[in-house]
Amino acid sequence: MIYSVRGKLIFMTSSTAVVECGGVGYNCQTTLNTLKTLKLNTEVMLYTYLNVREDAVDLFGFATKTELDTFKTLISVSGVGPKAGLSVLSELTPEQVAMAIASDDIKTITRAQGIGKKIAQRIVLELKDKLMKAYNDNPSSYSQTSVVTAMSGNIPKAIEALGVLGYTPAEVSPVLSSLDGSLPVEQLIAQTLKQMGRN
Repeated sequence: MIYSVRGKLIFMTSSTAVVECGGVGYNCQTTLNTLKTLKLNTEVMLYTYLNVREDAVDLFGFATKTELDTFKTLISVSGVGPKAGLSVLSELTPEQVAMAIASDDIKTITRAQGIGKKIAQRIVLELKDKLMKAYNDNPSSYSQTSVVTAMSGNIPKAIEALGVLGYTPAEVSPVLSSLDGSLPVEQLIAQTLKQMGRN
């Protein structure tokens, strides 16, 4: 409903940013990672997610589209609400979330405040299944993965991690094939997202 807000950042707390647009202050709940990129009394732009419940309407804001997409993916997991999604993304970047899911790293996810082992296991289990389902539902991208497996180093791992964020192998392979496969997976993911953002 509300895609983004752009305006002057007039107020911040440890978990919210208030952006004034046309005389209206939008109170956006957000992550520590987003707050680190913002400066009071400057013009900012946040990608938003509107969460409507019976007893409340909450607006969530994120500095990047990738962080917003990762948030939406996290809250699609049963038992993971917006508060838990913010907690995970305050502790980890979207790239680290994707990497943790792709490598079954439950311990990394439990570093987020209020995220116990059970929730972390559910996040990994459900999102890994989504990734496999995306591969099975899209055979053309699946055949692309056979090309991918021939790629060297950490590239196959990066493709799997980017799949968790909703990207198909067909989308990311052209970018990844131009990168050095010996780079750490996190770096490969970050560079791919940066290049895709430019395009």
